[in-house]
Amino acid sequence: MNEAKASNERMISELGRAIRTEAEGHLFYSEAAKLTGDPKGREVFLHLASEELEHMHVIISLVEALENGEEWPYYPDALAEGMKKEHPIFPGIEEFKKKLEEDWTDRGALEMAIKSEGEALRAYLELLKIATTPREKVVLTRLLEMERTHQKVLRWELESIDEQGFWCGIMDYNVEKEVS
Repeated sequence: MNEAKASNERMISELGRAIRTEAEGHLFYSEAAKLTGDPKGREVFLHLASEELEHMHVIISLVEALENGEEWPYYPDALAEGMKKEHPIFPGIEEFKKKLEEDWTDRGALEMAIKSEGEALRAYLELLKIATTPREKVVLTRLLEMERTHQKVLRWELESIDEQGFWCGIMDYNVEKEVS
């Protein structure tokens, strides 16, 4: 097997893992939005769920391009193409929902989400290491930066429920403005 083919197969494998991570994130945020009692928290979770679904659409398009020997599409093109496809239902969804409901706390959900976003960050950093073309690097960097923003927003939400993030009684930031 030549080096280019091995690199391509590794990229497809790593992107497959990224699809699963994004699917899990979408499911988690969708369920968290239903379970949280805080309307602003619900809004944040719904926003993150939609972005995880967007990432999944993009990554599926990237995998298809690689499998077909095509050049990677740019992010907007990959998103448009990915939205035309049906996606598999996340296996184990009912068990996941049940566990989430049983163990639910707003704080616990935020901590779990922060950890999950950290794993996604590490995955995209690994993908960047094996990316070979400028286009691959641009698309992966965009996904990486979106995950960084997710983690930042989640940390802010956690600080908000812990009543941190204030200086002399004035809010240092506004989470809802960050995700808008």
